[in-house]
Amino acid sequence: MSANTTARTVRRRSLRIAVAALTAAAGLTLTACSGSDANTEPAGQSDAGMAVESSGTDSSAKEQGSGAQADSGAKTDAKTDAKAGAAAKKPNAGGSGGAGSGVDRCHTSGLKAAFATGEDATPDPNAGGSTTASVVLTNKGSRTCKIGGFPGVDLKSENGGERWSLARSSAKHGSITLAPGDSTDFTINVALTKEEEGFYQPAFADITPPNETKSITIKWPWGTLVDQRGATHPATFVNPIG
Repeated sequence: MSANTTARTVRRRSLRIAVAALTAAAGLTLTACSGSDANTEPAGQSDAGMAVESSGTDSSAKEQGSGAQADSGAKTDAKTDAKAGAAAKKPNAGGSGGAGSGVDRCHTSGLKAAFATGEDATPDPNAGGSTTASVVLTNKGSRTCKIGGFPGVDLKSENGGERWSLARSSAKHGSITLAPGDSTDFTINVALTKEEEGFYQPAFADITPPNETKSITIKWPWGTLVDQRGATHPATFVNPIG
C-alpha cells in the first residue's frame, strides 16, 4: 500500500468519525428540545388545572357563604316566629276581656242594703246567748262588680248620740262577683236581751261596704242588745262577706 492510499484512508475514517459525532450531537439536541417541549406543555396544563381548581374553590366558598346566609335567614325567621308566637300568647294588659281584669269592686253608690226579715233570718230572742241577723247587699247598678271582706257596721241610737262600732270575727273570707241585680249577704252575731238594765237599743245601722268610706243607713228591726260596747270579746260582732 502506498503512502497516498494510507493518507486517504485515514482522512475517510476521520470524516466518518466527525459525521458520527455530528449526528450524535444533533440527536442529543433534538432530544433536549423534545424534553423541553414536553416539560413546557404539562406545566401549561398544570396551570390550567390550578385555575380550574381555584375557580371551583371560589364557587364552593360562594355556595358556603350563600348557605350561611340562608342559615342566618332561617334563624332570623325562627326568632321572628318565636317572638310573634310569644306576643300572641302574651295577655293583653290593656284589654278588658280577662276573667277579672274588667271587674271593679262594688261601690256604695251601686249597692242596696237591707236586713233579711224572713222566718229563717229572724234572730231568736230566746236563744240564751247569741243568735244571728242577716244583711243582704244587692247590686243595683248596671255593671258587674266584685265584693268580699268585712263590712263596717255601726249601730246608732234614735238621736244618733250613742254609737256602737261592731267588732269583727276571725273568720276567713273570699270574694263574690255580683252581676246587676244579684245579691249576697253577711251575718251579724247579736246578743239580744229582755232585761231592763244593761241593754242597748239601736235605732239604725250604718253599713259600709268593704274598702268604701260611704255608708248605707238602714233601720234596725230587732229588739234590745246586751250592752257590751266596752267588752274585749262582745257577743255582738260582724262576720265577713264571702
